Amino acid sequence: MSMAKRRSVGLIFGGESPEHEVSIVTARSIAQHLDPLIYDVIPIGVARNGVWTVLTMNGKTPFDRLTSQERPEKSDHPFLPLEKGAEGTPLPDVFFNAIHGATGEDGQLQGYLQLLHRPYTGAGLLAMAAGMDKWITKRIWQSEGLPVVPFVGLTEERWQQSPKESIHAIESLGFPLFIKPANLGSSIGIEKVKVASDLDAALARAFTYDRRVLIEQGLSVRELEVAVLGGEDPLVSIVGEVLVGEEFYTFHDKYVGKKSKTQIPAEIPTLVSDLIRHQAQLAFRALDAYGMARVDFFMEKTSGKIFLNEINLIPGFTAISMYPKLMEASGLNYASLLNRLIDLAFERHAKDLKKNRGFESGHTWA
Repeated sequence: MSMAKRRSVGLIFGGESPEHEVSIVTARSIAQHLDPLIYDVIPIGVARNGVWTVLTMNGKTPFDRLTSQERPEKSDHPFLPLEKGAEGTPLPDVFFNAIHGATGEDGQLQGYLQLLHRPYTGAGLLAMAAGMDKWITKRIWQSEGLPVVPFVGLTEERWQQSPKESIHAIESLGFPLFIKPANLGSSIGIEKVKVASDLDAALARAFTYDRRVLIEQGLSVRELEVAVLGGEDPLVSIVGEVLVGEEFYTFHDKYVGKKSKTQIPAEIPTLVSDLIRHQAQLAFRALDAYGMARVDFFMEKTSGKIFLNEINLIPGFTAISMYPKLMEASGLNYASLLNRLIDLAFERHAKDLKKNRGFESGHTWA
């Protein structure tokens, strides 16, 4: 690649999910570490009302405007998500996706960027949609013979139509249980339920976040994580451990209270580390993931058994985030990691362009 022309990077962040604020912090960090000699960073903040905010107004950048919770007016062009007055914004050379959660991490944004025929960082539509839904993720991993914590998946409709049968299936897992909205990250909406009398209320709260909920057996575990980077044969980092400060790793603990600590590398036997890293690669491939992912595992304290917990395809890049810390401990610093993610976006786009998209039947349909 010639270094004469800087690549324009549309750094897209914010979004309409509860992880909006976390995404802003992630994007600010990315912007600070992208080499200005190589990249021209164009911040694209997706406001809480879904409008793409690209203009600097009264000295306030899109970062500042989203931080102040501005809700810009949408363009008059019905097919554009851009804010009013930004209709002529040129497409960047590549999009760097820093939106956590819904719209950014569930395939919606990926589909739109594919329609724009622009490369973008991270996994494609299929992997994002499957990886965002914890229930679907577990079913795919099960089909590959990968170990997951025993669980029950429940839709809001099923819960309303057959509450007794639903409760019976859930209680068969035993207590304690963890209840999780299927499509949220950053531990938002997760509750630990210790007794049956608390189950109804906990489910009701979970259904305020999502119409699909996952109920998992509440094992006593150590939380282990690895970072994955690449395509078909990805690099897998060394294993890190989250030393949880509360009963489980909550949103408050991650970003506010910060009682939990991380340990890199985790103090586990080499054979266990090798197993986890191998299973992370298999889990990544099973979803047809690409670019990056943080894969989270549980190790049961009593038996030492390893279970896949979940995959995060837009892992945090904040100063306290495990993904960049794990990569740095594995020999790839923050700036190099960002460069690699952008290179991977261009590599996939170039391969896609070479695929045969046309088909001529030879039939005259007129």
